[in-house]
Amino acid sequence: MPTSSRATLVRTYAILTAIAGAIVLLDQYTKHLVRTRLALGEVWMPLEWLAPYVRIVHWTNTGAAFGLFQNGGMIFTVLAIIVSGAIIYYYRNVERASWLIRFALGLQLGGALGNLIDRLTRGTVTDFVSVGTFPVFNVADSSISVGVALLLVDMLIEQRRHPAPTEENPAPHTP
Repeated sequence: MPTSSRATLVRTYAILTAIAGAIVLLDQYTKHLVRTRLALGEVWMPLEWLAPYVRIVHWTNTGAAFGLFQNGGMIFTVLAIIVSGAIIYYYRNVERASWLIRFALGLQLGGALGNLIDRLTRGTVTDFVSVGTFPVFNVADSSISVGVALLLVDMLIEQRRHPAPTEENPAPHTP
């Protein structure tokens, strides 16, 4: 591989690594705080008036994001490894101008790795953000969800920018 290609590849992956690394660090740090300061099931409310809306609770999860599919830990461990590998492989093919997709993939990789670390080191994922009656979640879950939402936004933007051909508006003919 030529030096210029290698440098470009390093720069490309530096962005992905920075985004995913920041998410993993924030995720693991917040989970550490919860595990070391709250007993399992304990709730912390810094502002009592927020209690009906949001609270911090120490919870564990053996399923997917937001407590879905409990006891599927091994499946989600393997899935996180596969998804992480796919993101890393696919990322180099994303155009440089597609910054929204690059950011979204960084968020998703960071989230997948954050929860994977929990599964591999603890056997469960630590969750702690409780909003209303919504399932308890963590920074990694949020990162994955925001990443998916950003990919959908990018798809909508691209669809409006380059609409699919219709009978009224056929695709241009190229010889």
